[in-house]
Amino acid sequence: MKSIYITCTLVLFFSNLMAQKTEPSHKEIEQEVNTWLEETKVPGIAIAQIENGKVVQTVLKGVDAQGNEITSSTIFDVASLTKTITTLAVLKLAEQKQMDLDEPLYKFWIDPDIQNDVRHQKLTPRTILSHRSGFKNWRYMYEDEKLSFDFEPGEKFQYSGEGFEYLRRALEHKFETSFEELVDTLVFKPIGMENSTLVWNKKMENLDFAGSHNNEGQAYDYEKSYKANAADNLLTDLSDFIKLTKSLLNESYLNGSLFEEMGRPHSKVREGIDFGLGWIVFQDLPNDEYALFNAGSDQGVNSLVVILPKSNRGLIVMTNGDNGRGLAMKAISVFLEDSGNQILERF
Repeated sequence: MKSIYITCTLVLFFSNLMAQKTEPSHKEIEQEVNTWLEETKVPGIAIAQIENGKVVQTVLKGVDAQGNEITSSTIFDVASLTKTITTLAVLKLAEQKQMDLDEPLYKFWIDPDIQNDVRHQKLTPRTILSHRSGFKNWRYMYEDEKLSFDFEPGEKFQYSGEGFEYLRRALEHKFETSFEELVDTLVFKPIGMENSTLVWNKKMENLDFAGSHNNEGQAYDYEKSYKANAADNLLTDLSDFIKLTKSLLNESYLNGSLFEEMGRPHSKVREGIDFGLGWIVFQDLPNDEYALFNAGSDQGVNSLVVILPKSNRGLIVMTNGDNGRGLAMKAISVFLEDSGNQILERF
């Protein structure tokens, strides 16, 4: 998730739908989504709406990079939704008492760039998952491209994919196995996410791939990743992410106390927006609700997932275009109504 924002243009874009009083039919929603794709030149979109822990409708429109129709099995690069997977892997380790959320990571690994800075001793899974590592988003953002602290770990919020990568290396050293194997064992297999992977593999070659497209709908030359990244490049499909979302809503994957800890505000982003463990947290929504939110945005791809735990609702959106962010945000208004509009107002 490089950035998430709502511009004045998007607010105007949403205004007509926000004013609607009657719930649109599935056919009307599909027609509206077709219009979205035409107006924004986003080639394809996959949406799932969950109510009372069950999928009540999916909207699958447009095409993938090969011109095939989007289905619930079309593979999308969901960018920073990868952080959701990493978070769940760490929380599952905590549930199994194989790792403590406040365990210092220096016991397993220290990045050579910061080995002489004693602040590395304050890095824990909790400080990293709540984006309080003190690192910039990516190592290349430093002038010398060497990792360093912008502030004391745990002091405040600063979004950092590099922090998640630090955590990945520490996990690999602690458990003496690859991050792909850890995630497969801790997340993908237990949930049944059969078409999800952190790296491009042979199986991907035989699946329909959504690809990535610019704001004119033209395909980018997609760069396949053959090395796992704890913060980016997850390849998955709508069916798999539905399984994940439902497993969180019905607490079949994580125990209740860890789910609550995941959604507990750990760091303040700004007024009305906090960060829990791996998730943005929106408190004080209509009907005494709160939301867990995550989004992914890279070149040519945009996605998001929203969970409303108290009302047992969820929303998943995957797109394969640069302009997909606006569509994903618009879907929040259409499918989550009052709570969705409240979320949008806070961005």
